Amino acid sequence: MFAEIRGLSFRYKNSSVDNVKDFNLEMNQGEVTCILGESGSGKSTVLRLLAGLEFPLNGQMQINGKILFNEHEFVLPEKRGIGMVFQDYALFPHMTVEENIRFGLKNLSKQEKTERILEMLELVHLEDYAKRYPYELSGGQQQRVAIARAVAPKPSILLLDEPFSNLDAHLRQSIREELNGILKDTWMTSIFVTHDREDAKSIADQVVILDKGETIGKGKAIII
Repeated sequence: MFAEIRGLSFRYKNSSVDNVKDFNLEMNQGEVTCILGESGSGKSTVLRLLAGLEFPLNGQMQINGKILFNEHEFVLPEKRGIGMVFQDYALFPHMTVEENIRFGLKNLSKQEKTERILEMLELVHLEDYAKRYPYELSGGQQQRVAIARAVAPKPSILLLDEPFSNLDAHLRQSIREELNGILKDTWMTSIFVTHDREDAKSIADQVVILDKGETIGKGKAIII
C-alpha cells in the first residue's frame, strides 16, 4: 500500500464536536481519490491535516513507508513532500508563469530547473505562456499553472481543494478531462475534494463520502 491514513480525527478550537471523525484511507500509487461532501462536511479540513496545516487530535499517516504523523511524530509541512493546489490557485501575481513554476523547485541546478519548467509547461499545454502573468490568463489557464507548480517538485501526493469551483460551467468538463490526463500522465497519487458528484465520476478511482466529518460511504465502485 503506497499511502495509508488511520483514525484521523480533528476538532477546531471553537467546536464542541469533532470536525473530522476517525477518517481512514488506503491508496495505491498513481490512484486518484475524491473526498465528496457538502460545505461543512470536513473534506477541506482533511486536506489541511494531510498537508500539515492543522495538527490532528488522533491518527496516523504514512506514505511509501514514511510516517508523516502519529502520536509520537509530526513532520512539518515543508518536509512532507506533498503538493497542494488551493481553491483560489494562490499564484504569485508579481511572477510570470515560469517563475511561479520555478518557485517550488529546490536542490536543482539552473539547467535542471529550466528543463523541469519546460517539461511542466508542455504537460499543461502552456508552452507559449511562460512570460505571462496570472492576470493575463483565463481561469482554466491559471488552474493549469497552479497544477504545474505543485507537480514540478515531484511530490509523493498531490492534494487539490475544489479544483473546478472557480471555473465557468462550460469549462468544467474540458478542464476535468485535462486534469485527469495530467494526473494519469504523471502517475500522480492524488486526493481532491469537491461537492460535485460529476467531478467525482469524471476523475476518481475511488470516492470517500463525508457528512459532518464522518465517512458515510467509500469504495472503488461506489454508486454516486
